[in-house]
Amino acid sequence: MSFSSLFREEVVAAMAAALACGLLLIAVRPADRKWTRTALVFLAISALAFLAENAIASAGGRRAAAIVEDVASVLVAIVLIRLAGAVVFRVLLPIVRVNPARIIEDLATTGLILGGGLVWLRMAGVDLASLVTTSAVITAVVAFSMQETLGNILGGIVLQLDQSIRVGDWVKIDDASGRVVEIRWRHTAIETRNRETVVVPNGWLMKNRFTVIGSRTDERPLWRRWVWFDIEPTGAPLVVCDVLVKAIADAEIAHVARDPAPTAVLMSTSGGYGRYALRYFLTDPNPDDPTDSAVRAHVLAALKRHGMALAVQREERLLIKDNEAHRAAEHEKDLARRKAALAKVDLFGSLSEDERLELAEHLVYAPFVKGDTVTRQGAVAHWLYLIVSGYGDVWVDTPAGRTHVSTLTPGNVFGEMGMMTGEPRRATITAHTDLECYRLDKTGFEKVLRSRPDIASEMTRVLVQREGELSWRRDAAEANGRGRHDDILAKIRGFFGLEG
Repeated sequence: MSFSSLFREEVVAAMAAALACGLLLIAVRPADRKWTRTALVFLAISALAFLAENAIASAGGRRAAAIVEDVASVLVAIVLIRLAGAVVFRVLLPIVRVNPARIIEDLATTGLILGGGLVWLRMAGVDLASLVTTSAVITAVVAFSMQETLGNILGGIVLQLDQSIRVGDWVKIDDASGRVVEIRWRHTAIETRNRETVVVPNGWLMKNRFTVIGSRTDERPLWRRWVWFDIEPTGAPLVVCDVLVKAIADAEIAHVARDPAPTAVLMSTSGGYGRYALRYFLTDPNPDDPTDSAVRAHVLAALKRHGMALAVQREERLLIKDNEAHRAAEHEKDLARRKAALAKVDLFGSLSEDERLELAEHLVYAPFVKGDTVTRQGAVAHWLYLIVSGYGDVWVDTPAGRTHVSTLTPGNVFGEMGMMTGEPRRATITAHTDLECYRLDKTGFEKVLRSRPDIASEMTRVLVQREGELSWRRDAAEANGRGRHDDILAKIRGFFGLEG
């Protein structure tokens, strides 16, 4: 009689229990139906083996029947342990919000199978001491000859235990990018967006760096994307960045996150154009390229609406004659803009057309970015600024602290006292927005003043009036107007060396 025949009733009960576990898994775990059906097939084979055992024994093959019965009993035990383990790890533990790695289930069921096998051998009369000694030698030989395979297996165990990579993660490994669909004992399978499956040995993952897309602390896999644009330097960088951000912040683009909000930065200015990076967060890593394409489409439309053009790589070949003509034309256009700016300033209202032209030749374009300090109180600088566009803040430093005095607008000038009298700056000017200015120094103004010294008196009148309106200093507001006029006029004549 075989050993297993002593426990025939227990084997039948085990079959019933395995069948119940299999039916439960099919009902509540649709994703595991294929695996469960395979296990039930082996259970059916075991049942058929038990039915065939009587026929084999009746035909005189008692020894063969005993072997069939023992093999069927072992197979039933293995199937029961696997199905019961699946019920515990895939059904019961998730109910209490415990989701161990799949490798834990495999280790637990494998340990039970090995333990049950040793118990079965011991009850069958096998000497386990000699078996362990022999198996230890065999294990050492196998381990030496299968170092790489064992490394992959141990790597798979460690990866799942510390959850450095999980099924469902989006990862980048070298030039492969995709979603982890399977972590096996020996390898990890990654399905790319091209529907290719990349198989990576677990040992390689343990030794090399890989990128998991998205933060583990976020419920959704947010992935920051960088979309690059080369733009002609026709607009202020902060304005261009604002256009880029609003192009997608004000649009409904699938898979573009509202929070965190998109940002844009100027990364470089080489090649005669600005290179901008528009950065946004993608909520689904799968449609990465299509979403980037939609973002580019919205940005291109926004740039056209704001009169901004993409930079293109081009090659220019200019003849000397054409180059001189081009420069002359550009100079004339720029000179016309300078003259128009000077005509709006009351300080130069008494100048003739030729005198304004003379000043315009000495104007220097001076842009400032929001937050820049244009001039600082107490500094000595012999030039003035004329604001073409943007706004500036006027601050006065006092023992009680810094005080905001006024806001400068397009057409305003500042620093005129420093240019015309040599006095230190009376206030600090900062750029409230991006500022476009022209700068005029003492040398450029001196030629006009020397050719017609009488304009010094008219300009002094304007300076006194502006000083009283701004009230940058209390003594300026309270001083006698005529006395202040004579004082400033004397300083102008002395600074430029004019005769009284």
